[in-house]
Amino acid sequence: MKTAIVTDSTAYLPKELRERLNINMIPLSVVLGNETYREEIDLTAMQFFEEVRGEDALPTTSQPPIGQFVELYERLAKDYDAVVGVYLSSGISGTYQTSIASGKMVEGLQVYSFDSEISCYPQGFYVIKAAEMAQQGMNPEDIIAKLNEMKTSLRAYFMVDDLAHLKRGGRLNGAQAFIGSLLQVKPLLHFVDKVIVPFEKIRTQKKALKRIVDLFEEDYKKEEPLQVAIIHANREQEAAQWKAELEQQFPDAEFTLSYFGPVIGTHLGEGAYGMGWSRKL
Repeated sequence: MKTAIVTDSTAYLPKELRERLNINMIPLSVVLGNETYREEIDLTAMQFFEEVRGEDALPTTSQPPIGQFVELYERLAKDYDAVVGVYLSSGISGTYQTSIASGKMVEGLQVYSFDSEISCYPQGFYVIKAAEMAQQGMNPEDIIAKLNEMKTSLRAYFMVDDLAHLKRGGRLNGAQAFIGSLLQVKPLLHFVDKVIVPFEKIRTQKKALKRIVDLFEEDYKKEEPLQVAIIHANREQEAAQWKAELEQQFPDAEFTLSYFGPVIGTHLGEGAYGMGWSRKL
């Protein structure tokens, strides 16, 4: 069985990697003023943060329309028997549900949709593994089984620099945002049951990042091969420095530098950091 791999743009996988592994990408969009931009196609992360910096109105985001999914699946049906799609958490977007609905509208193609229950490069870990298995000729059921196995070891935490974005985007209530801003809290967040929730409240960025590293070190000490993503919202130089320090501290882990793009950046704001990891299966 010949299997195609699909993901959405919020995995933020580099174009050259998608092309090398034959990964199909369907974009989510952001609306700035009266213009709609497909992230990773019409608008880069850097351009996005430059556009919204200082603006009072928060951009809005939208999932891919069902017609875009159907069009992609119909095209893939000409050359493939099946599709394995890996999408951002169904708790923050309807993209996963749309992929299922559209799969039922296309004949001659078996569509398997996987809810990553997360987003950004940790979502990409699943996509890369799925693509490697597809290239080896593995069947879709085995690919999905391996992704579910990966899910047991995947962890990710992120820190926002400004709580206002989470408040305005409805991801954090007003009282939490007000108190957090007053105390200069840098909350650590993570995904639980497919949605973003606070993990711990920490007073400074330095302490917040150290806490993430401490959490990572707990898994590193288990001496299992780990893949790690350092993620930033328009803080590439600082994130690259952090990555270099961590590579020295944890030489047996495989590190990648990634970023929060426009859609996820809308909710987290400029200056956010994240770190995600999983066992490398």
